Amino acid sequence: MTRTLSAGQARRIALAAQGFADSRRDGDVARRHFTKLIGQLGVIQMDSVNVVSRTHYLPAFSRLGHYPRELLEAEAWGRKKSLFEYWGHEASLMPMAMQPLFRWRMEESRSGEAGWTGLVNFARERRDYIDGVLAEIEKRGPVTGGDFAEGPRGAPGWWEWSNGKRALEWLFWAGFITTKTRRGFERVYDLTERVIPRAVMEQPTPSPDEAQRALLMIAAGAMGVATEADLRDYFRMSVSATRARLAELVEDGALEPVEVKGWRQPAFLHPKARLPRRIEAQALLSPFDNLIWARDRTERLFGCRVRLEIYTPAHKREHGYYVLPFLQGDAITARVDLKADRQAGVLLVQSAHLEEHADVGEVAPALAEELRLMSGWLGLGDVSVAPRGDLAPALKAAVG
Repeated sequence: MTRTLSAGQARRIALAAQGFADSRRDGDVARRHFTKLIGQLGVIQMDSVNVVSRTHYLPAFSRLGHYPRELLEAEAWGRKKSLFEYWGHEASLMPMAMQPLFRWRMEESRSGEAGWTGLVNFARERRDYIDGVLAEIEKRGPVTGGDFAEGPRGAPGWWEWSNGKRALEWLFWAGFITTKTRRGFERVYDLTERVIPRAVMEQPTPSPDEAQRALLMIAAGAMGVATEADLRDYFRMSVSATRARLAELVEDGALEPVEVKGWRQPAFLHPKARLPRRIEAQALLSPFDNLIWARDRTERLFGCRVRLEIYTPAHKREHGYYVLPFLQGDAITARVDLKADRQAGVLLVQSAHLEEHADVGEVAPALAEELRLMSGWLGLGDVSVAPRGDLAPALKAAVG
């Protein structure tokens, strides 16, 4: 008989799997805490938007509290890095040990079976050029995109999808090169075998089926309970591969099929999923946070529609440009459109909105506390609340 979970149980399982059932370690975050969290999540999405902070810094702050940003930089791009960059969910940081699990995707890119259509066509038509770029990297050592740009450096469009950029992007997707470090947000590339530790490179390459099963188990562990679509989206796998591998995992007893009240689709429960009695979380969530990046899943878990409005014309935005939902307990209770004014040293709350089910008297002081914490972590001073949104007056008073 299939087990049935309530919507509340599923939500608490999901929050625990994402690291929100554990107490924060504000000001006391060591490397082991950071690497444990990244291992638990399996992947951190990257994005260049820096209105508040680039998104890959935010998931650890949401879960661990005030941690040194240099910790992420050392693990991602330092000499003894424990993370590598690749296309996991989107452009992503992932634990180094997972690199062999993506070799099937790299091989599909090499053969033209996968990848962006434009890059696949470019590789088919200009392989001699790409091989020349690879030979240049092998001879020269670490390079940036600017080394292969066309036209004078800094000229309009000098680096926007030049042939050099296409070649580097294809080589990255195909696994011939990877990110050695970054300068600002610009990738510095080198040959994969000169970046990934030898111990990892020498690991046997799993078959595609084995790797996909492993990735689905990592996704299931990071979500606790999830539908087929949820699991497929976590590492952007195909429908056919996900369906086949899930059937194998269920048959092997690795995942338990369950029903969740209110969910239209059946779900799968990880065997090590925790079900806390309560969740005491208090966190601002990046719009690219693992917990909420799948919009349909977010609506199922929290009963609210969270949409990324960065690419929405300004006059059509409902909540703002860079909107961070506020997780309070096991509910999303508010949303704030934030901007770090680094020159003035102020964290700007450009709008603040209360969710329908939330109590303003409980939300405003807790959110004010979280905003002050974030401001300090970003190296800013005051928090300034603009008079936009139904929560703004109470939040402004709570910020003081």
